[in-house]
Order: sequence, then structure tokens, then C-alpha cells
Amino acid sequence: MTATTPTKTVQIDNFIGGEYVKGKSGKTFETINPATGQVHGHVALGTADDINDAVMAATEAFERGPWARMSVQERAAVVHRIGDLILERKDELARAETLDTGKPISESSTGDIPRAAQNFHFFAQFASSYVEEAFVPSPMEMHVAVREPVGVCGLITPWNLPLYLATWKIAPALMMGNSIVLKPAEWTPYTAYLLADICAKAGVPKGVFNIVNGFGADAAGEALTVHPGVRSISFTGETSTGRAIMKNAAATLKKLSFELGGKGANIIFDDANLDEAIETSVRAAYRNQGQICLAGSRLFVHKDAYKKVVDALVERVKNIKVGDPLDPKTQMGAMISKEHMEKVLTYIEHGKKEGKLLCGGERLTNLGDGYFIAPTMFEGLGIDSKLLKEEIFGPVLPVVPFDSEEQAIEYANSTPYGLSCSIWSENVNRCHRVSKGIRSGLVWVNCWFARDLRTPFGGQKSSGVGREGGRYSLEFFSEAKTISYKYSK
Repeated sequence: MTATTPTKTVQIDNFIGGEYVKGKSGKTFETINPATGQVHGHVALGTADDINDAVMAATEAFERGPWARMSVQERAAVVHRIGDLILERKDELARAETLDTGKPISESSTGDIPRAAQNFHFFAQFASSYVEEAFVPSPMEMHVAVREPVGVCGLITPWNLPLYLATWKIAPALMMGNSIVLKPAEWTPYTAYLLADICAKAGVPKGVFNIVNGFGADAAGEALTVHPGVRSISFTGETSTGRAIMKNAAATLKKLSFELGGKGANIIFDDANLDEAIETSVRAAYRNQGQICLAGSRLFVHKDAYKKVVDALVERVKNIKVGDPLDPKTQMGAMISKEHMEKVLTYIEHGKKEGKLLCGGERLTNLGDGYFIAPTMFEGLGIDSKLLKEEIFGPVLPVVPFDSEEQAIEYANSTPYGLSCSIWSENVNRCHRVSKGIRSGLVWVNCWFARDLRTPFGGQKSSGVGREGGRYSLEFFSEAKTISYKYSK
């Protein structure tokens, strides 16, 4: 059965100063539907000139427009309305996200798009209740710590969860009174393009929210990171790109927040609820085709439970329905691009030489020209294998047995990454000990992908710089100022 996703093309322009505009170069680039391998959009190619126009529009809006001068409650009404309009257009946005990414429509419609709306609703409410501090050392003196907007914020967002992760940055940046220049991932510009219209209809003033499409190095992305008018950069993406952005931003001392790569450990002890651990481990490894930085992409199982867990996992993984992303019954869709598919297949071929292939291990050619890979599992790989060290970002799960808590912690910490991990055990003391031992920004105990938007989110080691979420996002997208008063008698 071949993928039946239609290939009607769309025109995706930049959005600068409250208007959709072509790129100044007049050039466009193609965006590909991963499920068919066919062009489904023509995108305005942004350059340094377009970035400059966007920054100038954002600066004008910040310096002379009403947005930064509104009350928090006034901004909250607009930001909350953005969330409402996203939900009103959920079906349209979900379809656009699936056409861009190749992910199942069931994930787009029940996960990505509702979560994007939730980001606006949450930050509208949370920022409205944010409390500033006052210190009164005597009746004649007071010191007030206030938060003011940074100015023009540059946002660079990834292709795996395009709208969800863009709104995770846009919502708090708007709530703190900033203006924005967004550079979406070149492979997935469609929902950002639609969001611009939603923001305008919700009441965001012209110039406050701008989009420039294009590429990263030596193009729009790099121009955004070096522009002197941009005061902060929030980036989600590859660790190597994060290093380049940090270097580019150094000359102008921009504020930086990076959520980078991950290689999440999923640790199952023999006293865990194995049925729940197995079911969740499948989702953690293969949701969004394994293209999630928070994926449980390394599975460590206690030796006494190893055979039972692996046998059950193989049976479960073999039955994952891979197919047309627009089919509501599809559980796993296509890889984001031909280039990325080929990269993942290279890792799979390496794994076949080093270890034992348990299932999958091939491109699925019965689905037409789309970029589909069968969900894959390996065992027998050494702990130093590149499949256990490097971020594959695909549906490839290596499984390794361990003997003790100490060895599980050692294995979990054996990569340069430190974004997230999961621990499965009914022993509370063990869970606490292992959680404390793992160098990771986020630890899930007997769960995966559970989030409270008030908590800090980010990684250790090569997985990030800084934290976002709740007050951490509000503080990043603002500057602290102390105003001191002394009263006369």
C-alpha cells in the first residue's frame, strides 16, 4: 500500500511588519512532503537583507509601538486569543504539520497542535500572576526588582515539533513585551506561516511578530545570530549548531538559551511494572519516528528481566503500523527528509555489523517514494557503540542488559548528552538514588513525556544552556532592573 498523501503545492512567504512578503532576492526553495518525496510548497528564501528588514520592523514596533507599553493583562488577552484561534483552526494546522513533517495526523491533531495552543493559554495566565519583589529595609527606603522586556528576540526553531516548540518560545516572549523575529526550520515552515495570520487576527500589533524563512549557516539563521539589533537568541536544535550560534552571538553579548541534542536513557529494573514500562518504552523510542530530543533512545534492562522485556518489545514493535501519515490509523510516519533517512540508515548498517538485529533495519519501499524506515531494534552492541553514544534521531532502539544500580547509572551517563531519562522501578528509594546519580536536566520516574509547564526544562552537558518553562522562560525573555527609593521625612 502506497502513501496517498496529496501533493498540492502552497506558497509560503515571509512575514515582516505585519504583512506577508516575498524574499528580497526573489528566490524560493522547495519544501518536500516526506510521505511522498514530492514538492508540496515553495518558500520565500530569506537572506541577511530580509533579516535586517525584520529586525528593523521589530525594533520600530518595540521602541514606538504599543505592545511593550501595554499592561500585562492587556497582552494576556491577546496571547490567550492566539491559543483560542489555534484550536479553532486545529484541523487545518494539524494537516499542515503532517504534510511538512511526515508525522501521523493522530499525533498532530491530538498532541502537537493542542499543546501549541496550551503554550499560549498557559503563559497568558502564568505571566499575569508573576510577582515582582520589593525589599523595605527601613520605613524610609524601598528597593523594587522589576522585569522589563529584552527588546528584539531571535527565535530559531526545529523541524521535529515545529509549531509546538515555536510557540513554547513565542508565548513567553510576547507576554514579557518583546518583539520577535522567528526563523523556522527550512524543512517545516508551513504552520509558522499560518501562525502569523493567527497572531495578526488575535491583535498582535504590526512588527511585533515577524518570520523570515531560509537556511542556517551563511544565510538567514546566521544573519539573525550576528545582527546587533537582536538582544537574545532562543534556539532548539543540534548541539553543533548551538556551538556555532554561541560563537556568532559572542560579539554582541546576546542572551542565549539553548535546548540541544539528547540521547535519553530508559532504565527498567526487574521490580518495575513491566507491562507499563514496555508499553511506554515503545512510545518513547518510536513516537514521531524517533525524531524527538526527549526520546528514550537507549534502553537498559536489568538482566533478570531482560529476556521478558526484549521478547515483548520485539513483538510490540513488529506490529507498529507504518503508513500514510494522513491515515488516522497510522502509528508511525515518514522521516523528515531523504538526507536524514539516509543518515539513519547508515547507523542501522553500522549496527548490523556490530550487534544483532532484532527487527526492522530497512527502508520500507512498499509505501511509494516516501522516506519510511521500519522501526528497528538491536541488541549485543557494546556500551561504546556509536549507536549508544550519538544522537541518531530516528526509529532505532539499542537494548543493553545491566547488573546493578551503579552500572545503570554508569551506562546512562556514558554519552556527552544529558537532557532526559526514564527510570522504572517500584522501589522509591532506588528511584531516588538513581535519579540523583544521573546527570540529566529531566528525570521521569515510572513515566515518560510527563510535563508541567511551570517546571524548568533544559539539559546538562552538551544538551543545552539555561532553562525554559514557567518563571525561567519569563526571566530569560526579560531583563531584571532594581529601582531604589529613599523617602524624605
